[in-house]
Amino acid sequence: MAKAKTPGKRPQIAAKAAQAASPAQTVTVDAPAPKKKTSIPQFFSQVRAEARKIVWPSRKETWITSVMVFIMVAIATIFFWIVDFVLAWASGQVLSIG
Repeated sequence: MAKAKTPGKRPQIAAKAAQAASPAQTVTVDAPAPKKKTSIPQFFSQVRAEARKIVWPSRKETWITSVMVFIMVAIATIFFWIVDFVLAWASGQVLSIG
């Protein structure tokens, strides 16, 4: 599997210059370079290249993930049912005082 490139990685020279500058000095930043236009065939070529990098989960991974989701839903359902029951009982107790 190919290692993904980190987009937008900036050199550390500007950061070091900013740290070394005194508070009275200002640091100038160059304007970004104009973006190149991408042709339609080149765009679709890039889309196909990115689509080839997709790794789909296996049937076993999908099954395990689905079962884990159902288990977590069941746990959350039981938790919120208990909380709802306790709060309903507590509010009933408070209202029965008056």
